[in-house]
Amino acid sequence: MIKVTEKAASEIKRLREKESPASFLRVQVIGGGCSGMSYKLGFDTKKTESDKVFEDQGVTVLVDPKSYLYIAGTTLDFSDGLQGTGFNFINPNAKKSCGCGSSFSA
Repeated sequence: MIKVTEKAASEIKRLREKESPASFLRVQVIGGGCSGMSYKLGFDTKKTESDKVFEDQGVTVLVDPKSYLYIAGTTLDFSDGLQGTGFNFINPNAKKSCGCGSSFSA
């Protein structure tokens, strides 16, 4: 399962309404970043048969099976404080992550 905090859901809904109202949030893991793998967020209008689909806080999250191996159980949060603004991944599978939190190793 992929969980979405209330703050993250609010920001996702705000961005979705502005950018692509009839879309889903797609979460992916791609190679790269200082720790080996990076998170990628985007809006997508198409689900595939192999997608894992999660609904939390009114947000539908799509994850491809390969990415799901690395992010199962992850919570997506959003911070808008003085120490930085953006989405944060609380990933129980990450053995190491970079200082900015956008890449990890599993």
